[in-house]
Amino acid sequence: MLKLTGLTKRYATGDLALNDISLSVPAGQVLALIGPSGAGKSTLIRCVNRLVEPTAGAVELDGRDISKVRGGALRQARRQIGMIFQNYALVERLSVMENVLSGRLAYVGFWRSYFRKFPANDVKQAYRLLARVGLESMLDKRSDALSGGQKQRVGIARALMQNPKLLLVDEPTASLDPKTSRQIMRLICELCQEQNLATIINIHDVALAQQFVHRVVGLRAGEIVYDGSPDGLTPDILTTIYGEEDWSLTHQDSGKQSDNDQNDDVEAAIMGGHP
Repeated sequence: MLKLTGLTKRYATGDLALNDISLSVPAGQVLALIGPSGAGKSTLIRCVNRLVEPTAGAVELDGRDISKVRGGALRQARRQIGMIFQNYALVERLSVMENVLSGRLAYVGFWRSYFRKFPANDVKQAYRLLARVGLESMLDKRSDALSGGQKQRVGIARALMQNPKLLLVDEPTASLDPKTSRQIMRLICELCQEQNLATIINIHDVALAQQFVHRVVGLRAGEIVYDGSPDGLTPDILTTIYGEEDWSLTHQDSGKQSDNDQNDDVEAAIMGGHP
């Protein structure tokens, strides 16, 4: 379980990005974080994995406060937090398999990773994950030859290679077409259920969030203004989150999974180093 208590972030400029955020995300729950640009969504995710340092508050993962740990303790904490990035953040000259195996870099020594001498169990796990995300036929393909949806699938497999307890997802569908966006959201939600992961997805597409996730948290000006079911996102609530607009056509059917239809940050998130 992830538990945030009084999480606050004020930048050196004086801008208050997060103001006293408190919430819990149990294992197996997929939470969508919505809100206008500048509401604090990306800052919240980056405070959780310490790519941004919180000003105040606590971040607890399975009962351990990781908001103030340093050095080796921080690296160990980050091993438990997988991250999927908006811009895929792959090493494009490397193959699909090599990018997925990079999710184990925090667990293997430098020289083993440099010479690509990963343990046999890691390689087997990478094969299994690539099959699960539908890329088993592209193991040796260079990542710069993939489509956007395929790159995001590689990013998903890489994050899960960490065997995380928590998954943070930053705008996973922002650069994808509508059909691919649905496929990627469905895949993320299914995998999180299968692996019992607490998950936070920062997403702008409200209709897509309503269709797939269990819970929605709406942020405005760094504060929680809605926390509840996707079905509860009425036009009035959406106005509270985003401001005045005609919300009458916003999708309200939460079909969810059953429906059939920044490189430095990457290194820190995967390797457990300092941002």
